[in-house]
Amino acid sequence: MPPNTSLPQFLTNTDLDPSFEKEIRDIHLIYDYDAQSADGKPEKWRYEMWFFSENRIVYAIHGGPMAGRVSYQTATYQCIRPGELWQCNWLEETGTICSLVYDITQQTITTLLGFSKGHWENPEDAHGDKRNPEDFERWRGLAKMGTQVDRFMLSEQANIKESFKGAGQLKPIAPDAETF
Repeated sequence: MPPNTSLPQFLTNTDLDPSFEKEIRDIHLIYDYDAQSADGKPEKWRYEMWFFSENRIVYAIHGGPMAGRVSYQTATYQCIRPGELWQCNWLEETGTICSLVYDITQQTITTLLGFSKGHWENPEDAHGDKRNPEDFERWRGLAKMGTQVDRFMLSEQANIKESFKGAGQLKPIAPDAETF
């Protein structure tokens, strides 16, 4: 365990598999979840993920209740099976816990999102761009609503529509960009 330091902290005792350089670093995915609107009608929730570096992700949300969110996070990666499966985990400043499994061979994304009470119940307040200090501070406030068990747990699977290298329409960040 790391020494007594401020939280959040990110720890993995698993070495980053060398296949990270080929299979994950700088990979940009655009994917759609089959979901429902608030009134129960089918809709697509489009997400965009850029595996920026060995400890950062950059993403944008284009569909669903969180559409309009552009952010970046500290992340950990684990290779489940080289050439096939990778897991990426992160904690958002909103208090939301995220775990994503990228299935290279099936071209799917499987996620578990543990939305904080503030994030789930106030989706419009989670919109914006983390580079904007007002948005960043508002997002931090969402984490302070409710308790650790007041969560909306969402398990979904998405189909990858595009996969390429590089930023695409997303903006790069500093390698040590503040995430909290």
